[in-house]
Amino acid sequence: MSGWWAQTITVGYEQARGLRAPGQRRGGGFEASASRTVAAPALRLFEAFADETARARWLPDVEVRVRTATAPRSFRADWAGGPTRIVVGIDAVGESKARVNVVHEKLTGAEQAAELKAYWRDRLAALKVLLETDGDDR
Repeated sequence: MSGWWAQTITVGYEQARGLRAPGQRRGGGFEASASRTVAAPALRLFEAFADETARARWLPDVEVRVRTATAPRSFRADWAGGPTRIVVGIDAVGESKARVNVVHEKLTGAEQAAELKAYWRDRLAALKVLLETDGDDR
């Protein structure tokens, strides 16, 4: 059995026995994730995160401090002054479609993880609508 499957079984066992909550990491911290496929090129999706003006259109009233950004594949930022952060991965699915995955790390507990999971699902849906219906994401 591969390491990935072994870890999946371990996490399932720990969750079933109450030893680990959903969203809880190995070290005890929590994270929330969401993903979405968007009918837009990977670079355009990346710019929706990396460009402050574009980001404000679908992620309003949120302060982020960019840690690293590698076009068109990844974006990392401290979230709203910390201590949490977001890690964004973007994968091209052809020339005019891309998949984005957001992981919000260093959360305080399962409740915050559940809230942010719902938040990111909503925000990525808004981003999808913006990029698929608007000719210019800026």
